Amino acid sequence: MTFEYTIDTLQPADWEQVCAIYQAGIATGQATFETQAPTWEQWNAAHLDVCRFVARAGEQVLGWAALSPVSRRQVYAGVAEVSVYIADFARGNRVGTALLTALVEQSEAHGFWTLQASIFPENQASLVLHRKHGFRELGRRERIAQLHGVWRDTVVLERRSRFIGAD
Repeated sequence: MTFEYTIDTLQPADWEQVCAIYQAGIATGQATFETQAPTWEQWNAAHLDVCRFVARAGEQVLGWAALSPVSRRQVYAGVAEVSVYIADFARGNRVGTALLTALVEQSEAHGFWTLQASIFPENQASLVLHRKHGFRELGRRERIAQLHGVWRDTVVLERRSRFIGAD
C-alpha cells in the first residue's frame, strides 16, 4: 500500500499513535532494550525539545523520529542519539528516509555536529537506513545488555555534520 504523507512536528496530541508505533517496535525485540513504552511525560523529558517529527497521512501517524541527549554535560550539547520508528503497515514507502532526512537537516540547523545510533545487528533495515544517510559504523558493543534475559549486541553508528564543527 502506497501512502502520500507529510513530515510534521511531533505534537503531544500525536502521542497515542506515536506510543503505539513505539510499542510495536518494542514487541519485535529488535528495536530497543525497552520492554514497555513510557508515558508522554517520561518520553517528553527524555527527548530534546527540537527535532521531533512524525510522518503523517491525513490524521494517521506512519512513523516518528526524535533526538535525545547523549549527556547533560555542556561539551556534548551538539551530540544527540537518534530514534526512528515506522509503523509496520507503512514500511516500504520511504517513510524512514523522509523522517531521517528531516532529522539530519534540522539537527544541523540547531547546531548538532554528531548524531549517533545504537542498533541491534539483526535490525538490518535500520542499519541500511542509517548508512544511507551518512552514518558510519564505529563498532560493535558485544553483550552490552540483556533483553528478556538474553545478552544482546549493538552496532554503534555516527554521522558527523559536514557543516557544523567542520572547521
